[in-house]
Amino acid sequence: TSPVSDLSKNRLDLSGWKFSIDPREDWKQIYTDAWRMERDYFYDAGMHGVDWDKMHEKYLPLVDRVTTRNELSDVIGELIGELSVLHTSVRGGDTRDGDDNIQFGMLGGLFSKTNQGYKIDYIFQSDPDYPDEKSPLSHPAFGIQEGDVITHIDGTSVLEVEDMQVLLRDKAGKQVRISVAGKGDFILKPMSSGQESNLRYNDWEYTRRLETEAKSDGEIGYVHLRAMTSGDIGQWYRDFYPQFKKKGLVIDVRHNRGGNIDSFILEKLMREAFFYWKSRTGEPYWNMNYAYRGHLVLLVDEFTASDGEAFAEGFRRLGLGKAIGARTWGGEVWLSGVNTLSDNGIARAPMNGVYGETENGVEWLIEGVGFIPDIEVINLPKATFEGKDAQLDAAIEHLKELIKKDPREVPAPPAYPDLSFKNGKN
Repeated sequence: TSPVSDLSKNRLDLSGWKFSIDPREDWKQIYTDAWRMERDYFYDAGMHGVDWDKMHEKYLPLVDRVTTRNELSDVIGELIGELSVLHTSVRGGDTRDGDDNIQFGMLGGLFSKTNQGYKIDYIFQSDPDYPDEKSPLSHPAFGIQEGDVITHIDGTSVLEVEDMQVLLRDKAGKQVRISVAGKGDFILKPMSSGQESNLRYNDWEYTRRLETEAKSDGEIGYVHLRAMTSGDIGQWYRDFYPQFKKKGLVIDVRHNRGGNIDSFILEKLMREAFFYWKSRTGEPYWNMNYAYRGHLVLLVDEFTASDGEAFAEGFRRLGLGKAIGARTWGGEVWLSGVNTLSDNGIARAPMNGVYGETENGVEWLIEGVGFIPDIEVINLPKATFEGKDAQLDAAIEHLKELIKKDPREVPAPPAYPDLSFKNGKN
């Protein structure tokens, strides 16, 4: 027979197909699938000593009482919680969330209500090298400053409503006109709540860097890693290489959400200088390229998670420096995203435990315990609210002491050789 070149006449139209689904039967299947994937993929075939068949029977009757997909996730979460291990994400699925949510516009600052309007108490800062990330109030042409008062938004007095945010409903990414007392009107585009959340994080990170430079007279650098994903490699390049000649460096993995680039970053920090290059002009530089010659310190806290914890463990085991801060999250049985359910929800099964040699022999590491820093420093809530950072201060002081004892100066080149015939050596 000859090949068929035109399949259009035989194409089956599926656009009108619909399926009748009994949610309760569907949810029972999803529940059992989640249970089964934990049984088949969990890193410990012994299921941490838990009778896994019995756990299926224990929680199955609750599925009959479930009325929404989110409630089903709660039941699955209770089931998987019996394993007493982290990295067990349960989320998503056919949740039927509304698509009509209204985004509030955000102005990128902190405000307080006064008799004249809303005073700008603080404008969130960000790295000036990345102007796209700045607060809408920070446009250089505006000249808006902290202490200024916003009186109107789109012509409506901010004092006529319960809160200024009411006038910014559904304004994210749209032009609005704000009136500032004594300075006039300005057209700007408020950011979304998600964008402002990122800006607040930028502000925290940027001010940590400025504080480190100020308290060390520029001798100590600061690099923060939010997570350990492929996108964070770019952040590492952006922040580390301009500072690799500093005498000290704070590597901050507080709040780090994890990922999988710990070895990549550690390999960069393990590089050593084995000789130096010097031309007629300019400063010496060395091989290995961009090897860090100064002193290192690591900051961790209770929000350092997953690969952030693996990075901290590697940092210490490789002898790169001391870790300062608080005990970390404690989740080091790693997982993947393959455990999807029939409605595209997920019930992740931790698949790979981490172990290593310790003073007590070979042990499982970090899971359920966390990474414990060499020097414990707690950021107390009130002091943190007031803008203080005891952990960062401790890191700076630690590096100052190391630099004082061993400044790690680049050795000066020796005298240039005299190879002329008159010296009698040729």
